Amino acid sequence: MTSPITFDLTGKIAIVTGASRGIGAEIAKLLALHGAHVIVSSRKQVDCQAVVDEIVASGGSAEAIACHIGELQQIDALHAKVEQTHGRLDILVNNAATNPFFGHILDTDPSIFQKTVDVNIRGYFYMSTHGARLMAKNGGGSIVNVASVNGVVPGVQQGIYSITKAAVISMTKAFAVECAEQGVRCNALLPGLTDTKFASVLVNTPAILKMALAHVPMRRVAQPSEMAGAALYLASDAASYTTGAVLNVDGGYLCV
Repeated sequence: MTSPITFDLTGKIAIVTGASRGIGAEIAKLLALHGAHVIVSSRKQVDCQAVVDEIVASGGSAEAIACHIGELQQIDALHAKVEQTHGRLDILVNNAATNPFFGHILDTDPSIFQKTVDVNIRGYFYMSTHGARLMAKNGGGSIVNVASVNGVVPGVQQGIYSITKAAVISMTKAFAVECAEQGVRCNALLPGLTDTKFASVLVNTPAILKMALAHVPMRRVAQPSEMAGAALYLASDAASYTTGAVLNVDGGYLCV
């Protein structure tokens, strides 16, 4: 008789970046609810601590470690602290991202281009290399990259952001292929339009929202909590034979 499928994360150490609000915060809370000790990470320590306090108040286990993934030294410091304190890493959710420019692709300023690439591509890459090495020391683990449907169908006036999210999808598959022998799985989660501060310009502008929802069969915006279940699946042993997958959580947007 085979073992039952389980979402139990008891004893697992998880890092969730961009976890001070929105999708990242909801993923952190759900991982903790299922037993993981969650390192809540984002740029500001005080914002991370607020999420930690909420997790602990609900009976979970978490700690706050600030990290700006656009800064390589901060990535180094984050993983060094996790290894020193816990000696292992089992789950990495790369969720922190930036989208500082909304406008025609020809008007993309070089500094905006570089900032977006540094966080959304370079940041994910080095978080993953550090994380995969630490996971491999203890038999493996799971990396979940939060990409976007824009990585498949570029968002209007979101050119450089969409380009970086396409790169994240490709990166996910590259890590999946090359890290499988170390027991490290890597999968991508593609949220559709979600009601977060990050997407506020889209959600709170009636004309843009109406146009966007016309392409979503479910005809509504997602809530951040609706992304967390998919991340839990990919992080857990329920997805033990799943790597290199791209999971759309988009209300059917990419089916149209």
